[in-house]
Amino acid sequence: MANIKGGRAARKRDRQNEKARKRNSAVKSRLHEDHKKLFKAADAGKADAAEKKLKEFVSGLDKAVKKGIIKKNTANRKKSRAQLKVNKMAAAAQEPAKA
Repeated sequence: MANIKGGRAARKRDRQNEKARKRNSAVKSRLHEDHKKLFKAADAGKADAAEKKLKEFVSGLDKAVKKGIIKKNTANRKKSRAQLKVNKMAAAAQEPAKA
């Protein structure tokens, strides 16, 4: 904890900031892990696993936006890119079936 002026209220604010920083870091870390798992499943061509991971990832992003951890446009961009990845994987899986 920082040695700051301001007395009791400043120390309390410092404690609150530290708690929020840890919570935000944990949420961002979880989102990053979900993102990696989603893209790994999509690259492997596992459609059902990728759809499940996409749902979890989108849900996590929406919760993070609601709590103010990430911005709305950032979440929308990540959701869009993840959906594109899943769609491309699904299209690639169907293309050999057509031929």
